Amino acid sequence: MTDLTKSGSFSLGDRRVTRMGYGAMQLAGPGVFGPPKDHATALAVLREAVASGVNHIDTSDFYGPHVTNQLIREALHPYGDDLVIVTKVGATRGADASWNAAQSPAELTQAVHDNLRNLGVDVLDVVNLRIMGNIHEPSEESIEERFTVLAKLQQQGLIRQLGLSNVTPTQVAEAQRIAKVACVQNHYNLAHRDDDALIDTLGQQGIAYVPFFPLGGFTPLQSGTLSAVAEKLGVTPMQVALAWLLARAPNIVLIPGTSSLGHLRENLAAAELVLADEVLAELDGIGSEGE
Repeated sequence: MTDLTKSGSFSLGDRRVTRMGYGAMQLAGPGVFGPPKDHATALAVLREAVASGVNHIDTSDFYGPHVTNQLIREALHPYGDDLVIVTKVGATRGADASWNAAQSPAELTQAVHDNLRNLGVDVLDVVNLRIMGNIHEPSEESIEERFTVLAKLQQQGLIRQLGLSNVTPTQVAEAQRIAKVACVQNHYNLAHRDDDALIDTLGQQGIAYVPFFPLGGFTPLQSGTLSAVAEKLGVTPMQVALAWLLARAPNIVLIPGTSSLGHLRENLAAAELVLADEVLAELDGIGSEGE
């Protein structure tokens, strides 16, 4: 079994997690909508992730909707004391599987209560405010009102830690004037490097950076350099991409997702993959090559 402690650990607010976590989004049906293709396998993936040492699971009640949270509850409840479940609010799903903003005070409050109910907990470990922006890229706009809603729910004891998703550095600073930010979850990977400066700033502040689409998302990473490096090392390109992220900065915490036991094991194995300096330098060039 892979030793996930080799990836190191980092703080999510007042909780310490191994840097190789798991993202539950793909457990829902096609397009992150409806029930899983294989219910039993979905439960098995969650249970194996935790049995392998994963103590950080990322989810949202708008995955499915409600599907992934209900699967997590069925597979893992009652939760171990060391398991940190991070969820996000700010969207809903239409009957046509569309992704729709849900960011009014009433909608954000309802989303928190939905997450509490479907996960079967009295308090949520971490709640990220997901700003819709340009869907997968942030746009500058004030988030004060929305983040204040979550800060008040935190004060009521319904949320332990607050985070942000799909945000700019200006929005991070705006949120920090309202409440402590435990983590930032943005689009970042080998080929998409817009947040390089933000990652370093957050690291100096002891704040976790959690890249979404670490493997390219709905369009997997395609790079001749990446493929060549992987072939030379005898591993998969996706394992190299994950290992590069772990090497990029100590405050990067990963949540690769899959609905496959085989892919789960491959992803977790990247925790033990150490890339030599010359390999890292070669991979660093991918972001500037525009591959």
